[in-house]
Parts: sequence; structure tokens; C-alpha cells
Amino acid sequence: MTTTLPGAVGTPLARLEGPEKVTGAARYAAEYRQDGIAYAWVVQSPVPRGRLNAVLADPTADALAVLWHGNAPRLEPADDPELAVLQSDRISYRGQPVALVVADTLEAARRAAQVLRLDITPEDHDARLRADHPGLYTPETVNPGFPAESAAGDVERALAAAPVTVDVTYSTPALHNNPMEPHATIARWNGDDLVLYDSNQHPSGVAETVAAVFGLEPAQVHVVTEHVGGGFGSKGTARPNAVLAALAARVVGRPVKLALPRQAMFSVVGHRTPTIQRVRLGAERDGTLTAIDHQAIGHTSRLFEFAEQTAVVTRHMYAAPNRRTGHRLVRLDMPTPRWMRAPGEAPGMVALECALDELAEALGLDPIELRVRNEPGAEPEGGTPFTSRHYVECLRAGAERFGWAGRDPRPRQRREGDWWIGTGVAGATYPTMAQPSTARARARADGGFEVAIGAADLGTGARTILTQIAADALGVPVERVRIRIGDSTLPKASVAGGSSGSASWGWAVTGACRRLRETGGDEATFDTTELVERQEKEGRHAFGAHFAEVRVDAVTGEVRVSRLFGMYAAGRILNPRTARSQFLGGMIMGMGMALHEEGVLDEAIGAWVNHDLAEYHIPAHADVESIDAAWLDERDEQINPMGSKGIGEIGIVGSPAAIVNAVWHATGVRVRDLPVRLDKLLTAWSQ
Repeated sequence: MTTTLPGAVGTPLARLEGPEKVTGAARYAAEYRQDGIAYAWVVQSPVPRGRLNAVLADPTADALAVLWHGNAPRLEPADDPELAVLQSDRISYRGQPVALVVADTLEAARRAAQVLRLDITPEDHDARLRADHPGLYTPETVNPGFPAESAAGDVERALAAAPVTVDVTYSTPALHNNPMEPHATIARWNGDDLVLYDSNQHPSGVAETVAAVFGLEPAQVHVVTEHVGGGFGSKGTARPNAVLAALAARVVGRPVKLALPRQAMFSVVGHRTPTIQRVRLGAERDGTLTAIDHQAIGHTSRLFEFAEQTAVVTRHMYAAPNRRTGHRLVRLDMPTPRWMRAPGEAPGMVALECALDELAEALGLDPIELRVRNEPGAEPEGGTPFTSRHYVECLRAGAERFGWAGRDPRPRQRREGDWWIGTGVAGATYPTMAQPSTARARARADGGFEVAIGAADLGTGARTILTQIAADALGVPVERVRIRIGDSTLPKASVAGGSSGSASWGWAVTGACRRLRETGGDEATFDTTELVERQEKEGRHAFGAHFAEVRVDAVTGEVRVSRLFGMYAAGRILNPRTARSQFLGGMIMGMGMALHEEGVLDEAIGAWVNHDLAEYHIPAHADVESIDAAWLDERDEQINPMGSKGIGEIGIVGSPAAIVNAVWHATGVRVRDLPVRLDKLLTAWSQ
């Protein structure tokens, strides 16, 4: 093994846990051996609204317990009503857990659940989002606490006076996180203390939430999250599987394993809300924006208000003296939307960046030049200076790498055989955040060091990056550093979300290791809470530009992405190998958003009918032909001691718009309701 000397940060160190994962030694939530384990199967509501009157179990079924609201132990009130499982007769969406069967084997539990009889009184339901819904309202705030509306100047007057305007509506469907590892929990009670082996993005947060639900102190709940097979936001908070497993284990007096089947991932754990977005732009004939108006509509559930911050991204991208953004919601008899990779920015930039492309067409202006001409000198709303902003450099450098020069701006000009070929561009941005975290560093007797923080590695490479950060702060090779993460008993860390993990945890790890080195003691801790709270929150973003080349079959309408390229300015890149993986993963997910992914709603039953990976389409290897990412050499010392920004989500922001814009350039057809399907293109061609 080659020794990595101090200066580890910035080197392409391979994932430390890689050998464990490829040999099967890494343990995920459902893989911890327990003596006497029982298995649970969730029974989901077959109706989207109504009341559960009774549950009738088959006496021949081999079940240890059948739990429902009529016999389940009472829980304490929860801030999240989704966690009040089996506590009420109310049914709020199709797929909601209404009963739980526990048996000695998984097969017995599943069979007993299949023959369970539910006495339900169904009620009329409402499941479809529409722009004219009478129940639309403006929430007080949108996630995670932004004002729902913002305004400056006189938008209507500016639009009326603008020589060139665009007024378009884009819509995005419901999208589903679908990490490789479904949500799973093993629960074991040791007296009044609870141990959870749970797949999540925030061990200490899950411990606190579950403790409150069961009336315990947080220290009584021990959450182990050693390895996580992806989350994309859906595992950022405690989900019903954790509470159900703990309930079942308490009732049967044995450890209980509950692993959600893939179909349940489309209802129980959240989704990205569908959106309807109207964007209006006004510009001078030279392309200078005079007005921006971005209004977004989404849905939430009857149980819990979740307001996606869809239009907030428009507040940060381009200069215009007259501007307005707004959000409206409607409560439907549907599952509660939740966090999904780049919540807000991913769907919001589809509408904004495609509308800009339409404006460039109306102006007869290169779409890159249009963006450059509207580059702000500070935050467009509020005037806060940016700590760093190299968006224009990403556009320029990306265009050169991609080969943008000489592009004919007219659509439907390039054809090779049956394939129309086009290119498109879109901007990218994501806020740079740090959240309070605490780390501990200890000197070991063998000359090594143990660094502990209750973070979660979702497969992003966090464990490896934190080792590199610690090694540099201690001034030792990475081989002398052992990182402990994924446990709620370790020093408290923030959630693995918002592209804030490395910044938040790395800051705490840097502080603890530097303190240990400076004091020469055996142990040191460092809490970033006070430092983070003192930081200015505005003017902190990563930026990027996406470029796409597509070809569209003139006969069948099939769309293929020939090339996809991203150029980023995301602070100091801590590990080029894991960073590239994150960028590419986000871009591929963006490809899915543009061309493949779509929750197909059956309004009559109030459910998405394509609730598995056979029918919910995501990009496969054959869909990804040529994809690459690069980045500028940027360091932003105002952000954190490492000078890094988040990279986990920016890849999905803007990449769908670049592909949609390329489809227009290839075909002359604007598809404004995602995804771009061949039937939509063929219909447009036939008109």
C-alpha cells in the first residue's frame, strides 16, 4: 500500500471502504445478525382517503402479531404526522401504512399480510395537481424557511414596456428518489433502551426523533448507520419504517427486521412534488433583462405541509431591476412530498433555463451570451456580495471544452441519416451551506489517531474525504487516521443533505485535529455551532454550466444524449475521484429527469401506477454514451477552513434544461412538460 503523505486533500484517494463493499463485508441496515429475529411486513391502504374500521386476520396465518390502530401501543405526538403510525383510523393517501404483520419468517409475514382483510369506509378523494385548483394557497414559507414570495420593482409595467418578452409554462412530474438500498430497519429493545440499525442520512437526528415518539431520552436510542446505499434526501429524517420496527419489537419482545419493498418506496418515504411553473421574461433588444417573474405551483399532503422552494433559485441567478417569485400549494390526498436531490433548484432551473433559451431564440442571440449579459455583480435580491462567483467562467471554459463555437443557432439544421442533431446549454447553481457539527480527535497508543463524528456516508465518499481532511490537519499520512462515523453515540453531526456534509463535518474535524495537535493532549473536541451561526447566509453558492448534444430519430422520435458535459466552480475539490463521481451521478439523474422519469398518476385510484423500476424508467448504461465533468480551480476561504463548496447536488441542477434545449435545437420542438418522450415529439411533428 502506497503511503499518502500530508497534503492528502486534493488527491484522488480511493474509497477506504471500497474493498469491504465489493467483497460483501460492508453491512447495511438489514444485514446485522440478531438472535431470535422476527420479520415485519407493512400493510398499505388500498384507498387514497377514508377510515379503517377493523382489521380481520386469517387465524390460519402464521403471524406473531398483527398491529393496527385498534391495538397498537400509543405513541407520543410527533412533529411529523407521518410518524404517528397505526394511531388513527384516518387514511390520508393510498399506500399509507394501516397495519403491520410480524412473523418468524419474511415469507410468513408477507403471506399473512396478503390475506389480511381490511374493513374500510372509502371517501371521495382529490389527487391531481392543476393550475386552476380552487384549493391553491400561498404558504407562509417554503423550505427550509425562505419567504414564499419576493418582489422588487414593477414587474407588470416592465413586461408591458419590454421590446421582447417570453411567457411560458413548464411542468415537471412527480419524481421518486429510489436509492439502491430501500429503507430498512432492525429494531431491538434492551429493557427501556432501543437500538436501531437503520438506513438514514442523520443518525443523531433519527435517534432524537424516535426517542420523542416513544417518550424516551435521546440517549436511550442508539442508531447505527455504518453504510447507506444512497438516499437522495429520502432518508434525511426518520421515516415510518423505523417507528414501525420499534413498535413491533416492543410488542413481540424480539428484534424485528423491516425492509420496505421497492413498491413502497413510491408512497411511504416521499417524492418530489410535481410542479407547474410560469416564467415571464422581459428584455431589451440587446438581451438585457428588465423583468423576471417566476411563479411555481406544487402539491402537499393532507397530513403535513411540505413546500418545495422551486422558484427560490431564480432569486440568485440573473440581474433584472424588476423581479418577482412566488409559490402556491394545494393539499391533496397524496403522500407527503419530501426532500429529493437539489429540492427546489432541480425543477426550478428547468423552467428558468428553458425560458432563457426561448428568450435567446426570440432575440436572435447566442444563449451563452444572453446569460453573460445578465450576470449580476451581487445577489440580485438584497445586494449581498458573493463570496465567489465564477459562473461566466464556467460558461466560457465549458463552451470551449464542449466545442460550442460555430454552432448554428437555428433549429433543425443538422442531420446525419435518420438523426436530427442539436446542442443546448443551461446554467447551474446550488447554495453553499454549513451546519453545526462536533468532532472528536484522539491520539492512540500505537501512534495513530481516531477521529469520530456522527456523520453518515451515503456512498458519496464522505468517510474517505474526512480521513484526508483529518490527516492534513494532524500532519500525518492517512494510514495513521481511523475515522468513525455512522453512529448516534458519536459527537453530533448535521444531516447528510443540502450538499453540506463535507463542509460541515470537515470544519469540525479540522478544528478537533488542529486543537489536538496544538495542545499535545490525548483528546480534543471541536463544536462549530457558534462559528456557523455567525456566518452570513446569503451570497454563498456553487455555480456551473451544462452542455448537451442530443440526436433525435426523425422516424421514431427516439432521443439519445450523445454528449453531456458539466463545468463547475465549486470551491476547493477535496478529492477529484469522488467529486467526479458526484458530478456525473447528478448529471445522469438530470438526464433521467429530462427524458425518462415520471410518476404516472391514475387519478381514479390516487396512486402512481408505475411503482417499480420496471416501469419507472431511469437511465441505464446504454443511455449514457459520453459524459464528463471538469472544474475551475476555485478556493473560497470565507466558506469554511477547507475552502470547499458542496458538490452532491449541482449536477442535477440545469442538466435537464440543457438536454431539453438541445432537443429543441435538434427538432424545432419545444417540449414544456417533462419528460421529453417520443410521443410528444411525434405529435408535434404531425401537427
